[in-house]
Amino acid sequence: MNVSATLNVSRLLINPSLCLPHMMIPTFEDLPITPAFPLMPEKGIRAIVLDKDNCFAKAHDDKVWPAYQQTWDTLKKQYPKASLLIVSNSAGTNDDEGHRRASKLEKATGVTVLRHSTKKPGCYKEILDYFYQNKIIETPSQVVVVGDRLFTDMLMANMMGSWGIWVKNGVVKSESMICKIERRFYDYLTGNSMSPPTPGK
Repeated sequence: MNVSATLNVSRLLINPSLCLPHMMIPTFEDLPITPAFPLMPEKGIRAIVLDKDNCFAKAHDDKVWPAYQQTWDTLKKQYPKASLLIVSNSAGTNDDEGHRRASKLEKATGVTVLRHSTKKPGCYKEILDYFYQNKIIETPSQVVVVGDRLFTDMLMANMMGSWGIWVKNGVVKSESMICKIERRFYDYLTGNSMSPPTPGK
């Protein structure tokens, strides 16, 4: 059970726009390598946080989905070493015994997997600490979070004061109840002209 998501999703009762992305793309293949947003900080984006399941990989698989390999390779060149970080709610968490899944994922992708005690969206402080300690960013507004879930990935991005890119369809479009609810909620909010908070404002 993801206690962090259960507790933090209650924030949407007060401010539902916290789950909205700043950009929506169909799949990871459509990810702009140098994301640009209105009112983006002058120093630009310095770090990218990536969800795994149904974002750049098929659910429960540690390999980059073949159709996304070129995007993946280009992204790694643009954001080398500690500026690119995988944050999963499976690999790297306390549920990952000995962090074996995280190590396997790092070996398969060549990208660091965050070890975090709190699951998304509540681990945003651990993410920021990682980037600050590695001297990658100066402010949270220099971070972009890429993921397929509104109530975890995009909520976390806005809680961080960062930018969020929603991968709407992913490797395989999910027909789970929670994903259907998220898509309907997104349509309702955007249909009522709601927008996410602007980082740094």
